[in-house]
Amino acid sequence: MSLRQMEYFLAVVEESSFTRAADSLHVTQPALSHQVKALERSVGGALLERMPRGVRLTPMGRAFLPHAQLAVRSARQAERAARAAAGVAGGELHIATVHAVAVGLLPGIAARWRALHPGVSLVVREYGSTDALEEQLERGVADLAVGPEPAEWMGPLLRIGREELVIVVPFDDPLAGRGAVRLAELADRDWIRCAMEPLVDGVLVLDRACGALGFTPRTVLRTEHTSTAVRMAAAGVGVVMAPAHMVRGALGEDCVLLSLDPPWHRSLAVFSRVPLTGAAEAFAELFGARATAAPAASARPA
Repeated sequence: MSLRQMEYFLAVVEESSFTRAADSLHVTQPALSHQVKALERSVGGALLERMPRGVRLTPMGRAFLPHAQLAVRSARQAERAARAAAGVAGGELHIATVHAVAVGLLPGIAARWRALHPGVSLVVREYGSTDALEEQLERGVADLAVGPEPAEWMGPLLRIGREELVIVVPFDDPLAGRGAVRLAELADRDWIRCAMEPLVDGVLVLDRACGALGFTPRTVLRTEHTSTAVRMAAAGVGVVMAPAHMVRGALGEDCVLLSLDPPWHRSLAVFSRVPLTGAAEAFAELFGARATAAPAASARPA
C-alpha cells in the first residue's frame, strides 16, 4: 500500500468516475485503474463498486475512506512542516478557524502577514463551531487552528489573548444609549442563538448563566454563523451575544454593542497537532501580537 495509491483512490471517490479522476491527476485511466486494483489487493477486498455510470464505495471502502483521507492529509502537512522549518520564504500555510474569528480578526492579520511574508500564501478553512474546528484539525486539514481555547487539547497550544462577548442591539433599541447591561435585564427579550456558543459540562454557557438568574432565554431564531445572527439582531429580530471583534468585522457601525455587567470574556488560542515551526510559528506570534493589541469593545450611542 502506498500514499500514491491512496491519493488515486481518493480522487476516484471525489470525482465518482475513473475517467474524471484520471484527468484530474493527469494520468491515463489504465494506470489509475492498475493502482486502485493494487490497493484493493493490498487491503484484501474491493473498495469501489464499478457501475455503468460512475462508482460507489463498498462497505470496506467506506471504512477505509476516513483513514486514507487522514494519511494523505498528514503526508501533505508533514511536507509543509518540513519546508516551513527552513523559514518563511515560500510555500503555503493552512489555517483552520471559526467563522467569527475569520470575519473579525483574520482580515487585518492576513494583510499584515502578506506584507511581512509575501512568499507564503494562506489557505483558510472556516467552521461554524469549535467542535467542528477541533475535529477537523485532528483529521489533519490544516497546519494550525485559531479560535476559542479548547477545553481539552493534547497537542501544542499558545494562548493569544481574550475576546469580549457583547450584546448586540439595533440603534432604536431602548438599551442603545447604554454602555453596559446586566444579563438579568434581558430576561424578557427575544434571543437569537448561533452554533458558536460555548458549552460548559454539556450545557450552553448562556443557558447556564440565565438559569442561575431564574430565566430561560426565549429563543426566536437559530443560525449556524455568528455574522448572520448579528445581522438579524441589527434588524431587530432579537438580541444576540457575540464576540466584539466579529461584530465590527461583520457590520461595522450598523448596530450597537453593549458590554455585559460584569464583563464576559473568552480565551483565544493557536493550537496544532505538532510543534509550531517556521511559517506556522511566525503566524502564531503575529496573531498573538495583533489580537492582544486589538481595542476593547465599546458601545456606540444611538
